[in-house]
Amino acid sequence: MGLNVYLSGEIHTDWRDQITSGAAGLGITFNAPVTDHGASDDCGVAILGPEENKFWHDNKGANMNAIRTRKGIADADVVVVRFGDKYKQWNAAFDAGYAAALGKSLIILQPPEHDHALKEVDAAALAVARKPEQVVQILRYVLTSELPS
Repeated sequence: MGLNVYLSGEIHTDWRDQITSGAAGLGITFNAPVTDHGASDDCGVAILGPEENKFWHDNKGANMNAIRTRKGIADADVVVVRFGDKYKQWNAAFDAGYAAALGKSLIILQPPEHDHALKEVDAAALAVARKPEQVVQILRYVLTSELPS
């Protein structure tokens, strides 16, 4: 059995690399949003033309990014959503809710200080992990029945 895993959320740390390298050899296909912040913000105006109003600039980019995000979440067997320390990731909360609404298996990756703010998101998840290696251990267990040594 292989898995298709979508890695959503925070883009300022290497958590995705930690998960993908830790899960090497497990037969997992990983997908993610565009993690180049500038490209993600400016894709709409770069492709469809400039906007004077920042709202419409951001709206064009958000809509274009949603094409990739919706496809990635819809195709996923498991969706991992990371909430980091540096910024409030409203888009990550939206992705978690979208995944939950589609009935996707959801793993949340967050620091303990976010527990209260994310209690509803956590309630929709099948697991709440603190570290990327815990996500790898969950995926390994699901695929192989092996517990960490």
